[in-house]
Amino acid sequence: MDSSRSVQTWATAISTNATNGRKIIFRFAKDFSPSFDIASQPERIILVWKYDSDTGQPVSEEHRRMNLLEDFLEPAIAPESFATLALVSTGENLREWIYYASSSDEFIERLNSAFEGLPPFPIEIHTADDPTWSNYHEFKSQLVQTSW
Repeated sequence: MDSSRSVQTWATAISTNATNGRKIIFRFAKDFSPSFDIASQPERIILVWKYDSDTGQPVSEEHRRMNLLEDFLEPAIAPESFATLALVSTGENLREWIYYASSSDEFIERLNSAFEGLPPFPIEIHTADDPTWSNYHEFKSQLVQTSW
């Protein structure tokens, strides 16, 4: 889970749904390398994997495939600091990976190449311009810092 050399430190956070007690686990880039410039990756790509579970968390085989997706994609996006994995959330029957990239079209091309020959992953892909990483910064601003 290197996710490009731009990320120096990873952290986790957990949110609990007050109505049903289910948890959402967040893994996020806490600190970036001093030389990293977010302006070099102005496009946000969200990969969405929906699943069914009584607990809201993926069952072990599905969780293994989710990790496989990330492991196969990483080498395709890491070179040249082309893209950065900024945030992963898992819970409430949904996993989302939020990447930022130089180009969403090239990201999708690299994704397709990385997954060539593998059984298809049940994901949706959403892209948007986000040159200031507002989605990522909004997430971090909502965190109550205890001790990451």
